[in-house]
Amino acid sequence: MRRLLRNPVRLVPFGFLAVILLGTGLLMLPWATSEAYYTPFVTALFTSTSAVSVTGMAINDTPNYWNDFGLAMITVLTQLGGLGILTVAALVILVVSRQLGLRNRLLVQAETAEFGVGDVGRLLIRIAATVFATEAVMTAVIAGRLWWAYHYPPEQALWSATFHSIQAFNNAGFALYSDGLVAFSRDPWVALPLGLGAIIGGLGFPALFEAVREWRRPAGWAVATKLTIWGSLVLIAFGFGFLLLAEWTNAATIGTYDVAGKVLASFTQIALSRTGGFDVINIDHLSEESYPLFIVLMFIGGGSASTAGGIKVSTFFLLAFVIWAELRGEPDVTVGSRRVATASQRQALTVALLSVALVVGGTLGLILLTQNVRYYAALFEVTSAFSTTGLSTGLAQQLPEPGQYVLTALMFIGRVGPLTLGSAIALNTRRRMYRYPEEQPIVG
Repeated sequence: MRRLLRNPVRLVPFGFLAVILLGTGLLMLPWATSEAYYTPFVTALFTSTSAVSVTGMAINDTPNYWNDFGLAMITVLTQLGGLGILTVAALVILVVSRQLGLRNRLLVQAETAEFGVGDVGRLLIRIAATVFATEAVMTAVIAGRLWWAYHYPPEQALWSATFHSIQAFNNAGFALYSDGLVAFSRDPWVALPLGLGAIIGGLGFPALFEAVREWRRPAGWAVATKLTIWGSLVLIAFGFGFLLLAEWTNAATIGTYDVAGKVLASFTQIALSRTGGFDVINIDHLSEESYPLFIVLMFIGGGSASTAGGIKVSTFFLLAFVIWAELRGEPDVTVGSRRVATASQRQALTVALLSVALVVGGTLGLILLTQNVRYYAALFEVTSAFSTTGLSTGLAQQLPEPGQYVLTALMFIGRVGPLTLGSAIALNTRRRMYRYPEEQPIVG
């Protein structure tokens, strides 16, 4: 226990596990379901893990299976998972910076472009204020729309808007409608607030705060902020254009919409697909070429220290700059006018390759445990679980219990793993007083 207290990063998985188990116990109670019977352990565990890991994947019909108490518990678990992730991520940055020495502390402070190690309270207050203010604005806009245009009773409009705003900002994907948000795919007053909220929540607060504070001088942003902001814009633009073209004539998704409806639905779905998890169009009826797009976007995910999962945008684009430098024969990897440290390149490669191994291993495990499952369907579900996105082709509900346990483990690892792995790599940096002779093995 003393060793854990000396390194609080090690407590992160245990903290999340404790909340998941508490949520599992509450969701198993008979007054959490519509039929007032005890929920099976695997269903409660899967749902609680999905909520705390802000995934949003479900193995039952969420609005019909759970009653108001159960849905309220899911909402609370999602908010705790999202706000807790952000808080823990910020605290980990501060803890790591205390243990890296003055030089590395300054480097961490420059990369996060935020607060010093003595400003923990101010950092947490600012994060919490941003979370609740953004969710409040989203709730107000959506509730007003549901009351005015759809004639919802005021209390129902407020509840639906609050539930979906919390889910969207925290990049979860539970919905109060059996078909997701397909009914609102062409309503900009509902779709846009949810899509923009998911984008904001998925950027990460170090990048978001610096981008807002220094919006007039983007050239002066830290490398991490540049990679996250510009990388996210590139992914959204590319995904939006590709999905719009791929689904333009697909009558099962957006083929019957007018041009404005196609544009809005495609943009919102891409904004929510990187880690959000809402169905704005019918995911199980996508064109065949759209599935690889979603798998790639989910695997990349969002920004560091955010509610998003995946290997993170900065990791992906940092590796892209590494490849570009290698192709050009450059001795250093540079982003803008900054040289990227070799240690950061190795960390990015480690996170990416371990994530690939987990996704491949999870896919193979799911195929072995499930009969007659398509490879792409298994890969899609595993990537969605690992990246804590929550999109599903419907396979998760059809899996046997061992397959559902596999997805549960992947959701937990996908949420807690990258954070603890990144901090462990940073804290495990060691200096040797000697170096072995160099040799260049054949590559390729």
